[in-house]
This record gives sequence, C-alpha cells and structure tokens, in this order.
Amino acid sequence: MTVIFPVLALVGLGAFLFQVSGEHPEKAWQAYLVNFIFWSAVAQGGLLFSVVLHVTKARWGKPLQGLAESFAAFFPVSFVLFLVLFLGRAFVFPWLGGDLHGKEGWLTLPFLFSRDAAGLLILYGLGFAYLRHGQVLKRSGSEVSEDRREAVRSRMTVIAVLYIMAYALVLSLLAFDLVMSADPQWISTLFAPYGFVKAFYLGLGALIILASVLHLKSRGASSLTSSHFHDLGKLFFAFCLLWADFFYCQFLVIWYGNIPEETSYLIERTMTLPWSRLAWAVFILSFVIPFLILINKEVKTRPRFMIGLCSMVLVGIWLEHYLLLGPSLNPGADSIPISLSDVMIALGFLGLMAMAVRFALTRFPELIPVQRQEVK
Repeated sequence: MTVIFPVLALVGLGAFLFQVSGEHPEKAWQAYLVNFIFWSAVAQGGLLFSVVLHVTKARWGKPLQGLAESFAAFFPVSFVLFLVLFLGRAFVFPWLGGDLHGKEGWLTLPFLFSRDAAGLLILYGLGFAYLRHGQVLKRSGSEVSEDRREAVRSRMTVIAVLYIMAYALVLSLLAFDLVMSADPQWISTLFAPYGFVKAFYLGLGALIILASVLHLKSRGASSLTSSHFHDLGKLFFAFCLLWADFFYCQFLVIWYGNIPEETSYLIERTMTLPWSRLAWAVFILSFVIPFLILINKEVKTRPRFMIGLCSMVLVGIWLEHYLLLGPSLNPGADSIPISLSDVMIALGFLGLMAMAVRFALTRFPELIPVQRQEVK
C-alpha cells in the first residue's frame, strides 16, 4: 500500500512529460493548471476546517481536527507547483498578446506571478504558524503552566483569524488570475466567493474520505463515532447547498442582466456542445446526487458509502475546472478535451497529496484520532 502513492506520482509525471514533449504540450499544461488549482484548494479548505473549529470553540469535531491539519503538508508542494506553472505560461494564459479589455495594468506576467506567489506564501505561512502553536499545546504536558498555555491559545486564535482572512483574499486572487483571466472580457463579482466556498466544499469531502478510510482501517481503535460522521456529513451537505446557491446566483444575475460580454460566457459553457454535456455532468455529480442522498440521516454515518459519495463530488468539481477553463484554452473544440493523459496527470497529483498527508500523519501521530487507551 505504501508503494501505490509514489507509483501514482511517477505515472502522473511520466504522462505529463510525455504529453508536454509531444505535438500538443498545451494539453499537458491545461491538465497541470486544473490539477494545481484543484488539489491546492483541497489542502487549503482542509486546514480551514480545523481553523474554523478553533475560532468558534466547537468541540464536536475535535477528533477530526488533526486529520484536517494533515492536509497542510501539501502546502510546500503546492507552492513549488505554482512556481513550475511559470514554465507553461504561454499555454495557460490565452490572454497573452491579446486584447485585455482595459485590464492591461493587472494582467502582466511579472505582476501576476509576484502577487500570487506572495499571497500563497502569506497563506501557507499563517497555516504553518497555526499548526506550530497547535503542536505546542498538544505536546506540552503538566510542566507548562496554564497561563502559558492560555497565551499560546490566544496567539493561535489571532493567527487562525488571519488565516481565514488570507484564505478568502488569496483564493479570490487565484480565482481572478488563474481562472477568470482566461476570458478577459468576462467578469463576475460572485466568482471570488464562489471559489473559496468551493475550496471548503472540496476540503470537507477530502476530510470525510480520509477520516472514513482511517476509521475502517483502525478496527475499533479510532475515537471517531457515528455522531462525528453525521455532523461532518451535515456540514458537507450544507456546503453542497451553498456551492449550488452561488452557482445559481451567479448564473441568474448574469442571465437577467443580459450583457453580451457576460452572457456569452454562460451560453458557451451551458448551452453549446460539447460543453453543455460537461456542465450537466458537473451539476448532477456535485449537487443533484449528493443532495438527494444526503437528505437521509443514516447515509452520513456510513463511512464506506461516504467514501464513494465524496469521491464522486470531488470528481464533479474536478470536471468543473475543465468546464471553466476548457472553452478558453480549447477554442473551437468539438469534443470535451479530457483524455487518458489528463486522468493520469490527475492521479499523479493525487499521489503527491496522499504522500504529503501520509508524511504528516506518520511524522505527527498525535494527529490521528485514536481511543485514549491507545494513546497511553
């Protein structure tokens, strides 16, 4: 089992190098961009769960906090992957050399990569500062005074609030620079919150999968109970509705506004083949099916079933990134530009994420929720 994840990473790397050295390197870089945005959002949204629990002083999800924090191990990988994206700039930024519709001052490569890199450094730095203070609290025993522990908690709360603010700002920036900029004439004021709400939706789905897998493998040693899965499932259901609400509100406002440069974006992606088929697939996989299933209370408490359901939602959101970027990066396409190499590259990113999470759980075993007697 420990060999699978490195093998997936190597398979993805091989598929990327093979595609990028072939006749259509733009397809490799498109897959790279989609997976960078997707898997970085999973990590960013995953840690946000722990941060929100800390700020709100919620106790119900305490056994899940460590698992959520393990996703932060992907932060350094994400930052390196962003820097590598610069090599494919000619393939992932179709606005280069074109009409920027008054956005010339904003859409310049040096400025774009500088501000996004700075934003990621701030976000990831705050994330690691939050984790470091959390480790101090977890590893400090009775030799540390309560006053000292309270001071650490206070600093941790301040850092957590700063992470939430940076999360909203940086993910908004990435949504504008890496996704919306692909079609410079289009603009939506709801696109930024749609992006960071979607990232939390992804993080919750990934957290449910991780918690379910570890719970099933623990053979009773896990401290997670059906109530934990039920509460987490309800939160996942809530963000399923919120994601769909942002999707609908964005669609409705643009549609009734009937401004050509805005409606053309929606028409191409929802009413024009082949993209309309992909749009329906995204809507069904990420909202319709989970909505109908998660209404049932018992389903949320079944880890095996939730693994399949959350995996389906993650696949749906992964396809949604192709829906948002595909028409701009593949003008005139007569079929959905997703091939076997795209899937292999996605599996490579999955391998990187799994190795990062596994490293965190191995390096910091206190993150794993176990029964108290197991800890002793």
